[in-house]
Order: sequence, then C-alpha cells, then structure tokens
Amino acid sequence: MMARMTAKLSRRAILRLGVGAAAGAVGAYAVSSSLSQAPVSRPPVAMTGIGAPLAPPRPPVPLEPPAPAPTYVTGSFVSAARGGVTTNWAIARPPGQTGPLRPVIALHGKGQDAAGVMAGGVEQGLAQAVAAGIPPFAVVAVDGGGSYWHARTSGEDSGKMVLDELIPMLGDQGLDTSRVGFLGWSMGGYGALLLGSRLGPARTAAICAVSPALWTSSGATAPGAFDGEADFAANSVWGLPNLGSIPIRVDCGDSDPFYAATKQFIGQLPNPPSGGFSPGGHDGAFWSSQLPAEIAWMAPILVA
Repeated sequence: MMARMTAKLSRRAILRLGVGAAAGAVGAYAVSSSLSQAPVSRPPVAMTGIGAPLAPPRPPVPLEPPAPAPTYVTGSFVSAARGGVTTNWAIARPPGQTGPLRPVIALHGKGQDAAGVMAGGVEQGLAQAVAAGIPPFAVVAVDGGGSYWHARTSGEDSGKMVLDELIPMLGDQGLDTSRVGFLGWSMGGYGALLLGSRLGPARTAAICAVSPALWTSSGATAPGAFDGEADFAANSVWGLPNLGSIPIRVDCGDSDPFYAATKQFIGQLPNPPSGGFSPGGHDGAFWSSQLPAEIAWMAPILVA
C-alpha cells in the first residue's frame, strides 16, 4: 500500500511541481522510514508548504560604491532676479569625491563671467590642493553681469540671484549648502563682503575679498558702480555688524588703486582680518600669487 502511495505521489509530484518537489517527496518518505531506526542527530531541515526543503539563502549582493562626482559641470538658468537673463554657472570639484562638498562662491570682477573665473585652472588647482592635504571643497562661479552684485534701478539684482536662486540650486547639484564661503576679486571682492554679510554668520563660513572695489564715499565711486548716493548708502559694506562674526581675509597689492580705501575699511572692522598688503597691483598676476594661501586659509574653516 505504501509503495503504491509513494509511486502515485511521485508521479503526481513530478507532473505538478517539477523535479524539485519530487525530491522533496522522496525526502519526506526517507524521514518517515528512519523513525524505526536508532535516532541519529541531524540538523533540522526547513520545509516549504509543499514539502520541499527551502533553498539556502543567497548571499547578499554587494552594494556598488557610489560613483565619484564629475570634476567640472556647467549649466544655466533663467534668472528672475536678473530680469529674465540666461545666467551661466560652473562647478569645479576635486577628483574622486563621492559625498556632498561645501562650496565657495567665486564672484568675478567687472567685465568677467563664470567661464573667465574657471579658465584660470580652478579644476586643476583643486586637485593639487587636495593632493597636498587641504580639505576638499567645491568652487562655484556664476555670471553676475556688471551690476556690482546688488539691486539696481534697471531691475537687475545679481546679489539676489546668488542668494535666492544660485545657492538653493546647488543643493540639487549634490553640494552641501548648509555653510558656504565667498571669494571675489575687485567688484567680486566687494560682492563677497556684501553677500556674505547678508547671508549671515549662520550660513557664511568665511569671506575672502581680494583687491575689493571699495570707495569711502558715493562721490568717489567708479561710473556705473552705484545708482547714486542712496544706492551707495543702502549697499555699503562699511560698518556691517555681521562682518564682525564671520572670518574674513582681505588681500590687496600695495600698488592697487583701491589700496587706501581697503586700508581704511580694514581699520574699521571689529576684528583684524587675515591676509594683508603685499607687493602687487590690481591684476591677474597678483591675484594668482595670492590664491594658494587663500585656499589654504579658507578650506579648513569651510569644512569645519
């Protein structure tokens, strides 16, 4: 009787469930037959609902390591703050970065743009800096026009563009914008002081103003820098309380036309800034000579 049942079960199992289930039926019969023999210690066998042993669990699939972020990315957006102007941006990172980096917002001088900032070898400079042991960070450049990084009567406001459009967008590009640094040259040096102060010490990690375009009065300003005395007063960086709570570095050549105003500006700051005056003028040669020390100063503060 048992043999007929076994044969019947085996044929049905093969037809209905395949070879795996048939093997389970044979295994079940073998277990029942062994009950009459001396007990033998065996590890328990987990069974499926149809009597077949469970397959051993597959080893976990190793997770793929995250791919490094690209070292250079460019893009553009239509800036409402600049009156609908298509605004280009660029991001440079050191090689091999897989996590979100904090950015330094690099503000160009008058007559320059984002591409001009990056053309100086920022990408290569970041790679060399990290290889030398400097903490990694990203550099971001953006077109700001010639409006001196503040609201103008024309309706353009490149400062608002940076604070309300660019920085929020950087989060979508994988950057950590909980804290940012500002670096700028000439017009951009003034802009770095202005925008860093407006973003405030909770978000601005450090400001580096290089040869900043500063004037002691509205009557002394360059044509096109401000829209008059009221505009100068509303957007002055002199006496800003927030600058007393943000680490600042100021570098200026002793032959720079902004030397005297920069010296007065430094004198009225509540805390002496890093940097200082050294031989040089208002030009790329001086700015390039200062950049390694500026990066070495800013990076540890930014990532802290």
